[in-house]
Amino acid sequence: MSKQDNVICKKLRKKIFITGFAGGMAHLASCYSAVEIIYSLYMKDIMKYDPNQPTLPDRDRFILSKGHAGLALFAVMVEAGMLAEDEFDGYLKKNSRIGGEPCMRDIPGIEATTGSLGHGLSMGIGMALGQKLNGYHAKTFVLLGDGECQEGTVWEALLLAPAFHLNNLVVILDANQIQKMDTIENIIGISNWRKRIEPLGWNVKEVDGHDVDAIVSCLKEDNLHENPVFIIAHTVKGKGVSIMEGNPIWHFKLPNRKEKKIFMQELDITEGEMTV
Repeated sequence: MSKQDNVICKKLRKKIFITGFAGGMAHLASCYSAVEIIYSLYMKDIMKYDPNQPTLPDRDRFILSKGHAGLALFAVMVEAGMLAEDEFDGYLKKNSRIGGEPCMRDIPGIEATTGSLGHGLSMGIGMALGQKLNGYHAKTFVLLGDGECQEGTVWEALLLAPAFHLNNLVVILDANQIQKMDTIENIIGISNWRKRIEPLGWNVKEVDGHDVDAIVSCLKEDNLHENPVFIIAHTVKGKGVSIMEGNPIWHFKLPNRKEKKIFMQELDITEGEMTV
């Protein structure tokens, strides 16, 4: 991972924390496990889109199925020129278009309203199928949380996509191994994602979800199969702040005064930036 990418991803985490803290609530840990993935899609020549024309019919599409990580998507959209900085700073304020989860009604460039978990992949299948039926050389990308994969609709969609031979559909699993209250293993015991997904007909790959170079290389590989791609991105929930990494209590928690100092120190945030 290049020094420049590392600097930008740290900057994104910094923006997410300052804005989420000012808003009074945020799923910081869920955002932090997904930063490099979303950044790679929008900023490393993976997705085909025009920030000035977000509704072009032949665009690539991205669905953040784990919608509670919306702040990470909004931060990257600012970086990509799809969202104004002052709008991002208005997170959760009165009359703001920026809420806790993505809403396609409010923000151009948001492809699906998410937050109710388990539905993003089903919507993605419809979009990918529509792209094929319309003759567009376009892809649909869906970012799933591993916790939401306990929803039955996810498994119905995982069965359906290969049946339609949707080789323009790419699913990325944010495999941070933690859900709301505990680890995935303790709650439902899901392990070895490849063993579960590959027999369904998916082209399964694995990658370090915090290595931008590895993510980009994986995404740029030609899909020589007729079926969709499923990328297991191994991530750390809360990546970037030591007290938050791999700790389930941070799913929907903001830091107290003592913890806030650790965030500020590790993300290089000044007191002045916190009061803007």
